[in-house]
Amino acid sequence: MSEEDKKEQNQQAAKPESNGTSSNKANLDQSSALNDSAKILNQEEIDALFGYSDADYLSSDNQTGVKAILNSSMASYERLPMLDIVFDRLIRMMSTSLRNFTQDNVEVSLDSIESMRFGEYIDALTLPTLLGVFKAEEWDNYGLISVDSSLVYSIVDVLLGGRRGTAAVRIEGRPYTTIELNLVKEMLDIVLSDLSTAFDPVTSVSFSYDRMETNPRFATITRLSNAVIVARLRVDMEDRGGKIDLMIPYATLEPIRDLLLQMFMGERYGRDTIWENHLVERLWNTDLDTRVILKERDIPLGDITKWQVGSFLPLDMSPHDPIKLICGDVELFSGAMGRKGDSIVIKILGKANSNG
Repeated sequence: MSEEDKKEQNQQAAKPESNGTSSNKANLDQSSALNDSAKILNQEEIDALFGYSDADYLSSDNQTGVKAILNSSMASYERLPMLDIVFDRLIRMMSTSLRNFTQDNVEVSLDSIESMRFGEYIDALTLPTLLGVFKAEEWDNYGLISVDSSLVYSIVDVLLGGRRGTAAVRIEGRPYTTIELNLVKEMLDIVLSDLSTAFDPVTSVSFSYDRMETNPRFATITRLSNAVIVARLRVDMEDRGGKIDLMIPYATLEPIRDLLLQMFMGERYGRDTIWENHLVERLWNTDLDTRVILKERDIPLGDITKWQVGSFLPLDMSPHDPIKLICGDVELFSGAMGRKGDSIVIKILGKANSNG
């Protein structure tokens, strides 16, 4: 065997080996790609996927992942234009009422109106806080007013004769006394009365004081996942004051949701008098096809097939039997058949199913 033949045999023997090597390399590349696609996520990546990363907590507007999907239903609740008018009336009436109540210069302002979950609102409360539960009598549902400790001590200080220009003394670590609770209850009664009056242009409703709680767990008036609206009010009495949060679940507002969706007072949709008058005019001039039924009988199909020209159909009716006047499938009148000149006429005796 020559040297050239030996080289050719060696090359042919090496080809399958090289093919096997390339296929093994391809399999290794594919398995490594699968391992990369099946990568185990760490906790930060999982939080980012569900929208609960630290950046999302710092910025409430930047919501991603599953959290954004869950909160997407909140957008429909935020469009209640009449609530802005209601709360604007509330702060103006509260300013006057609290001035008369405290005999001091009181200014009430609206910081913000927010939509959130009830559980998020409860978790964000700063303790100690007084929570007043109130009931909407006509809607048969509840709401919540939270008064922070700064406003509680400021109200007590003002009502019990504290000097102007000095901040209210705040004692940490002790429960509220009976006198403090009673004074705050009187203030809540005033706020609820003003809130009822603020809703008068929209609807008539009475908000009544139900109970006072200091533990948020005992003030749970709706499910933690339910949507609520929170109006944050600021009460300033010169160098004293604090905050009041007015929380109303959307389930409470559901009976008047259509009224709160109005853009202005007394708004109505769908009324066009020009079109209505034109439609009425055209309806009065509309032609209707009417029919008169002398008599109805059930005849076997076999008898009908035997009919010929000149066959008679007995109706078994007398000249005085009533006949029906119908339009489409609707029976309009009952009448009697007669003759006037060379024409057959129908005399209407009464409405359908009536002979009078």
